[in-house]
Amino acid sequence: MHVDDQVGAGVSAELGAFLRNAVDDRPVKIVSSACEGCDGRVFSMLVIESGAERECSGCGRRAFIADSGEYWSEESWEEDEPGAACCPCGGEEFEAAVAFSVRDDGSVRWVTVGLRCRQDGFSGVYADWKIDYSPTDHLLSMV
Repeated sequence: MHVDDQVGAGVSAELGAFLRNAVDDRPVKIVSSACEGCDGRVFSMLVIESGAERECSGCGRRAFIADSGEYWSEESWEEDEPGAACCPCGGEEFEAAVAFSVRDDGSVRWVTVGLRCRQDGFSGVYADWKIDYSPTDHLLSMV
């Protein structure tokens, strides 16, 4: 762990440690995904290389991760069509968390979406992308 890392409530120790090891040496803020409708924490996910949309297994509510919604269009799908996230074991329900790598000024530099399979506990990075604009504070609440 980096001295300046921040891990939010609701992030399992396993997924938090996995995400910390999956990102560069910059400090990270790791935030757990929780459904705004029912506070559920189990999701199915659609992913592209640089974006993700989650669907709550409890109530079916859908939400984009960080700024994914801004780039989620049929034009962008010509090269990277959304696909369902799937664990090597075949599981399709996940705990989700996002590691935000931060710059020295505290702004978000990189978004990394980590998923932990509810069936067998396998963790993986399913999408990650660079943020090249500012301000970025709003991204931290879009998990």
